[in-house]
Amino acid sequence: MSTTQIPALLQPIIALNGWTFAMELWMYATRIPVFSRLNIAADNTKIRADIDRQTPAPVRWKADNYNNLFEQPTQFYAIALVLAIARRAAGEGENALDVKLAWVYVALRIVHSLTHATTNNIMRRFALYVASSGVVAALGVRAAMLVF
Repeated sequence: MSTTQIPALLQPIIALNGWTFAMELWMYATRIPVFSRLNIAADNTKIRADIDRQTPAPVRWKADNYNNLFEQPTQFYAIALVLAIARRAAGEGENALDVKLAWVYVALRIVHSLTHATTNNIMRRFALYVASSGVVAALGVRAAMLVF
């Protein structure tokens, strides 16, 4: 299969997946030194709340955002795959608006991650979350119109 036959909608999926791995590395880079200094691994009686109380907020933010990347983005992955498969099955080929919306979603999630992991500005994070929700909802409506 040549690259011209691969749906462009798969690129934002892979990009967001790559971003998730980048956040995972950032999380480890900040958590491991703190956990080593606090000797957390030696005490298996601690629960997450105990560990969170001992972990500086900026370190927790990265872990919290990493976890966030397994929430709403799962909808994006599913919807983008449905659009790519259904458009191909319908013989429609690429849809430029689907691809643009998918890249906007990825960009919003990256900016959300950077905001969450650095300043944790709640109102900015909320605005980015609402905007990304709107984009994934629009993609979902487009997928529904295609498959129903």
